[in-house]
Amino acid sequence: MTVNVVLVQDHKAIAGLRAVFACSPDLHVAGEATNGVEAVALCRRLRPDLVLIDLGLPGVTGIQLTTEILHVCPRAKVVMFSAYDDEDSILAAIRAGVRGFVLEKSPAQEILQAVRTVAAGGTYLSSSASSRLLACVQRSGQGGGVVPDVGSLSPREMQVLRLVAGGMRTKEVASELNLEHNTIRTYRRTMMRKLGVKNLAGVIEAAHLAGLVPAPHRSRH
Repeated sequence: MTVNVVLVQDHKAIAGLRAVFACSPDLHVAGEATNGVEAVALCRRLRPDLVLIDLGLPGVTGIQLTTEILHVCPRAKVVMFSAYDDEDSILAAIRAGVRGFVLEKSPAQEILQAVRTVAAGGTYLSSSASSRLLACVQRSGQGGGVVPDVGSLSPREMQVLRLVAGGMRTKEVASELNLEHNTIRTYRRTMMRKLGVKNLAGVIEAAHLAGLVPAPHRSRH
């Protein structure tokens, strides 16, 4: 059975990624996207079996995009393609629903193995990702931060979370998303309730632990 795959990668790397699949008749590249908006629209239209997503897309994280794609295409399986294998990224990817995590520097055969394994219903982590995840689990009883479950957030709530955690005020978020100020306030309240946090500091920490922002920022007044 041929597996229909959608590639989500930036302009510079997508040609090389396409070449990896060219000689694999069991894997069909059904579509390509270079940004989050294209990717969601493509997945909604094509309903692919598997989506290979770059963690470091411009303008949107692969974590957020995974959540949005699984919202519109819940039967798709996702493999994360990343230049980084830090614990925060790996845990956030798994929380978001990723079934495979492979590094960009991996040889072509490993990328294909990850895709085939996940397409068949399994999971795949690169060796370095597995080691980091194991180390994190071993430390889990020593007071480490718990990665929040952002999977319960709607795509719009994810957008608000990322922008607020990135330092935007409510008015700025409303302008960025072309929504009313009160609408953003409602999204913030709902988002905070789902995440189990009570203030802006909690929102920022939750976004950091989920891999949506690179590091906590100081609160803005």
